[in-house]
Amino acid sequence: MRINAKQLIIALVAVAIAAGLALSLTKKPAAPAVVFTTLSGKRIDLASLRGKIVLVNFWDTGCPGCIAEMPQLVKTYQTYHARGFELIAVAMSFDTPRFVKDYRSAHHLPFRVAFDATGKISRAFGNVQLTPTSFIIGKDGHLLQRTVGTLDFARLDQLLDRRLG
Repeated sequence: MRINAKQLIIALVAVAIAAGLALSLTKKPAAPAVVFTTLSGKRIDLASLRGKIVLVNFWDTGCPGCIAEMPQLVKTYQTYHARGFELIAVAMSFDTPRFVKDYRSAHHLPFRVAFDATGKISRAFGNVQLTPTSFIIGKDGHLLQRTVGTLDFARLDQLLDRRLG
């Protein structure tokens, strides 16, 4: 069987289209361009954390799942921070700022805690309304994972070990 030039070109175009489609399906979306304001008033531009793995955790002090996972978040931060891991806990707009500050102090949270007073940050991340909701952002600024509900810390450790070397 002999393939003519037209058939060869069609086959090559089909392969190129399939490769492009596969690449677009594996390309992760970029994290939103947001600036967090910590409880102490410090501003953190998410873009300034490029080159690190960043976990953005939306939580509130009245959420049992959030409170249950907080000690493990502390442990994960302490284990991986020196290797290039950042964690920003974002308290939801419906929480009470005083409760958030008291919780941070009482539990000696070592990572940055922001308060999303206007809801602008939760909207930028796809209108987060349920807590806990976490986003893992790769070194290149693209979203690696979104988790609604408590994190699977064994899987998170595997991801961090793999991505941070």
